[in-house]
Amino acid sequence: MAISLQSFFQERRTPFLFTLSLLLICFLILFFTDSLSLNPLVRKYSSLRSHFGTPSSYSSSPSPSSSSSSSFRPSSRLDLKPSSADSVLSHDLDFSNSSAANFSWELCGGSVAFDFIPCLDNFKAIKALKSRRHMEHRERHCPSPSPRCLIPLPIGYKVPVPWPKSRDMIWYDNVPHPKLVQYKKDQHWVVKLDEYLNFPGGGTQFKDGVDHYIYFIQKALPDIKWGENIRVILDVGCGVASFGGYLLQKNVLTMSFAPKDEHEAQIQFALERGIPATLSVIGTQRLTFPDNAYDLIHCARCRVHWDADGGKPLLELNRILRPGGYFIWSATPVYRDNERDKNVWKEMVLLTKSMCWKVVQKTMDSSGVGLVIYQKPTLTSCYEERSKNDPPICHEKNKRNSSWYVPLTKCISQLPVDSKGNYYNWPSPWPERLTSRPPSLSVEPNSEEKFLEDTKHWSTVVSDVYRDNIGLNWSSIRNVLDMNAGYGGYANVGRTPVQLEKMEQSGCLTLSKSHHFSLITYF
Repeated sequence: MAISLQSFFQERRTPFLFTLSLLLICFLILFFTDSLSLNPLVRKYSSLRSHFGTPSSYSSSPSPSSSSSSSFRPSSRLDLKPSSADSVLSHDLDFSNSSAANFSWELCGGSVAFDFIPCLDNFKAIKALKSRRHMEHRERHCPSPSPRCLIPLPIGYKVPVPWPKSRDMIWYDNVPHPKLVQYKKDQHWVVKLDEYLNFPGGGTQFKDGVDHYIYFIQKALPDIKWGENIRVILDVGCGVASFGGYLLQKNVLTMSFAPKDEHEAQIQFALERGIPATLSVIGTQRLTFPDNAYDLIHCARCRVHWDADGGKPLLELNRILRPGGYFIWSATPVYRDNERDKNVWKEMVLLTKSMCWKVVQKTMDSSGVGLVIYQKPTLTSCYEERSKNDPPICHEKNKRNSSWYVPLTKCISQLPVDSKGNYYNWPSPWPERLTSRPPSLSVEPNSEEKFLEDTKHWSTVVSDVYRDNIGLNWSSIRNVLDMNAGYGGYANVGRTPVQLEKMEQSGCLTLSKSHHFSLITYF
């Protein structure tokens, strides 16, 4: 499928020549622009370089595999003075000239500036909230105007441990957070050993290790075939994301998410390990995922009150879970008999029954940890047979796949149908699923042609351009942020060993601070 770089440009010679001409014109304009207008930006950039040193000033430090491995260690550092909770930023904006080049770029200030996330650390907006009952304070509250400070690296930052070693160990200096180590010391989530943080695969529900837990799930329900019919998973309240990390070896992609809370931003550990993760919370707004997206959703003691607000959090999972998909809930109400847990279980039984979720397995393993597996219906007959239309079926207008800043709704999302009114079938098993026509495309005009063209386009670009002609050592790339994903062609081709062996180990991650990514791409 791949073609040569020369023919790639020949097929697209008109757009290519136009783009090249435009770039040349922009360069000439910049070159002949009054250099004085650029001086403030140049001075600021130069001052940042003086604070952090030039590439030649980076010193060597031990790596996990060799003491001679190089790492990024600035020769001198900016003294970041601690700031109050209401003043995380130390930058000032220079509005004396309307030109964007006159912005005064500074490093974000404060003792924890390297963890600063503007939309989550907007303490002024959080203080102004009328309620925190539904986790509003963990949701996004982006400041206006947007901050113009640069996130500094943690002191002692080193080149990340390469994959696959990073699944089990990372540099402590890259994510210097000891709180979780102390808080979860008896559960083996994470252990500090010398310069490293080690992840032994333990967890609150993984008493015999996460490998044992994953095997326990498949043994409990053989219909769950990891890496075949179960390919895309969402892990709610993931902690350090060991569940998703260990499923990678079974050819399963897990998007793990957790809030930035009092236990720090745990997904920083996940991203540093090379595991897909994002900062999020089920609060008052929809998750930023489309309808009917996941084959399986998992929650191991994720501390979400599923029956809150008439069941809105669980109804949100129903929205993004594929028809016929599974929800695995491993929590104390499933297997403990105290009064509180029994009441929670009773509410869960009523809620899942009203949503037509079927219990396909409820069991307990030798460690005393239990779980229940629910399955979402594939037909509407159960909804129609309910004695009470509560929760109701969502209105037609709610079928749009809007996710950003959309309030949660107390209704059951409609099951998807194609243009002929037929219900969607389960996707093809992996790896046929990678290139087969997704069922959701059937409602779009010319969808199959678009999908095939996208597949061909990315096969060409990645195979002939990205792999060999942009000068990257792909063996050092693990975390990739694709800012214009479309059908996901870039990530899919990048994970096809036949077409791109050098990029096989690259992941496609989203939503975090830039120093947790090896590559950010926009095409």
